[in-house]
Amino acid sequence: MTRAASDVGAVAPAAVSAIVLAGGRSRRFGSDKLRAEIDGRNLLDLATEAAAAVSSEVVVVVAPDDDRPLPAARVPVRRTIDPEPFGGPLVGLRSGLEIAAEPLAVVVGGDMPSMEPDVLRALVRALEASTGHDAVALSSRGRLVPLPAALRTGAATDATRRLVGGGERRLRTLFDHLRTRVLAEEEWRPLDPEGATLRDVDRPEDL
Repeated sequence: MTRAASDVGAVAPAAVSAIVLAGGRSRRFGSDKLRAEIDGRNLLDLATEAAAAVSSEVVVVVAPDDDRPLPAARVPVRRTIDPEPFGGPLVGLRSGLEIAAEPLAVVVGGDMPSMEPDVLRALVRALEASTGHDAVALSSRGRLVPLPAALRTGAATDATRRLVGGGERRLRTLFDHLRTRVLAEEEWRPLDPEGATLRDVDRPEDL
């Protein structure tokens, strides 16, 4: 039975690791987009802040040569290195999952500056409540959106290792290999009427 958005948007459990994928090349942006600022704060800081609001730790996945200072947050923030430079988000996710301390994980992009914490809580609460699923993702215009998402750490780690080992690099494919629940727009949109949570920055004009 589908739960109402007001139910799944309640307070998130503490045992959640947030994984921020921040190892991309920023090719379309033309420079390191995660350092770009909105209202005086850079994209990575904004994404980390939203992720920290629903988690007990944040893991930031960065490229091997990325020594930027980690954002400050209300929970511990640590880094892990993407072992395959610019190998794609699935490889980066594997690195984050392998060191995640909690049984549930919420995964976000470092280039997503306007995520609504209540939507992230909705993902986590829906997964916690659904023992028959290993992942929860949002739907937009009838299609699954791969980020943000909530995952069961163990099942997602196993599936990600298998996929990456077989040469897969697309994050979307992971949801075909996990028991995934998709939150329809009518479930999560009341928490974020403008859909700002799904906004990401690929080009300077996206700012």
